Amino acid sequence: MDHKNIKTLGQLKKTAYTSRSVKDELRANLITQLKNKDAGFEGIVGFEDTVIPDLQTAILSRHNILLLGLRGQAKTRIARLLVNLLDEYVPYIEGSELFDDPLNPISWYGHTTIETKGDDTPIAWVHRSERYTEKLATPDVTVADLIGDVDPIKAATMKLTYSDERVIHFGLIPRAHRGIFVINELPDLQARIQVSLFNILQERDIQIRGFKLRLPLDLQFVFTANPEDYTNRGSIVTPLKDRIESQILTHYPRSVEISRKITQQEAQLSPEQRSAVEADGLVKDLVEQIAFEARNSEYIDKKSGVSARLTISAYENLISNAERRMILNGESTTFVRISDFLGVIPAITGKIELVYEGELEGPGKVANILIGKAVKTLLLQFFPDPEKSKKGKTPNPYASIINWFGDGNTLSLVDDLPFKEYKKSLNLVPGLKDVVKKFHPNLSENQQLLLMEFILHGLAEFSQLNKGFLDNGFAFSDMFNSLFNLEPDDEDLDLDDDRY
Repeated sequence: MDHKNIKTLGQLKKTAYTSRSVKDELRANLITQLKNKDAGFEGIVGFEDTVIPDLQTAILSRHNILLLGLRGQAKTRIARLLVNLLDEYVPYIEGSELFDDPLNPISWYGHTTIETKGDDTPIAWVHRSERYTEKLATPDVTVADLIGDVDPIKAATMKLTYSDERVIHFGLIPRAHRGIFVINELPDLQARIQVSLFNILQERDIQIRGFKLRLPLDLQFVFTANPEDYTNRGSIVTPLKDRIESQILTHYPRSVEISRKITQQEAQLSPEQRSAVEADGLVKDLVEQIAFEARNSEYIDKKSGVSARLTISAYENLISNAERRMILNGESTTFVRISDFLGVIPAITGKIELVYEGELEGPGKVANILIGKAVKTLLLQFFPDPEKSKKGKTPNPYASIINWFGDGNTLSLVDDLPFKEYKKSLNLVPGLKDVVKKFHPNLSENQQLLLMEFILHGLAEFSQLNKGFLDNGFAFSDMFNSLFNLEPDDEDLDLDDDRY
């Protein structure tokens, strides 16, 4: 339909346009999408077999929807993508604040305009992007914000009584008529405000200051909530939950591969960072593994969850830390090292809720523990288990490395070390390059050096070496005969420092 040429009600009636509800509109467009095998919900990764089918079923059932899940599970993103299932343009009576359907008006303005002008009623067209309204539920939201209130100035100016519909200042929900209305963090809405939604969901009428209005509002409601909110901040009142027909549970990525895909899709990197900083698959997987370790950590509150935003922020910091070193050393390119993970600590500490044991350790130390566990987990995917190698009958591939440190040698790797010095330092350790070459013979020089450093961190996590924390890096030494104290204490590293 060429909407640009249809400017009056009379012209609209001559077309094939028919009125249909928002829910019918979403349903019809979804059916077309499914028949055409279109993916839909672009950018949503990892929900193809779980959340998206449930969502499609709810839309086909013409249900209002509650997306229930922990933070950082793309609930709001999903709600916003529903707009793509609306018709691109729909007509409304020009000048109507409620976007009245020309063939099915609901407001006083809509009815009066058609009665007065008939087929000459001017028609305008609204794009689907303007048919989406989102409200974050906060304790200060009022019924007037959502539903509306009587405007005494209007009443005085127009010399009307308060019972006249024309003196009402409509709230967000009536103004979202013929569109999608989203309330984020529903439990944060006070119970008495939640009650005001009952009639809209069921009978589609609204009440303002004791004056009952019969406005058959046409809306697709989507609510989001965090299960944690039920106990910590508020709850969804039972009759309201009963009126929301479909409750869909979201979840975190089920695998490192899916998590990595999300991070790479969402990370905001500059073109300079993408071209100058090389990030190997190992460091990308390490970032994701940190989140997986966090979700299973005894130090972190599982009810709060660990948002996907942690890995996105951590990856951005990782690239920026390597870029900072490159700039300081006057280099044109660089690659991410394991020592760069010191730079992701600020991205971790702000996104984890610690339990009592975690508070005792401190957020900075917990972040370092998570990074260490991620290294330990991934080492076994690249190299033999150091503990089994030590006890096995075959020669231990790590023997010469451990023996070198056992002879009293130490190695410091600070995060701003120039490439040549970084390479020189790692090559000091006998047997280190040999282990990498034995298990991964076809690597670039950068990948080889990365895995050499990775082995040192891995051996430390398996208690084969001692890893100490310097102000801007790490120091490795023999596990039992260290020449200096490598355990972080109050003087070496204040893990409760404001930086963390």
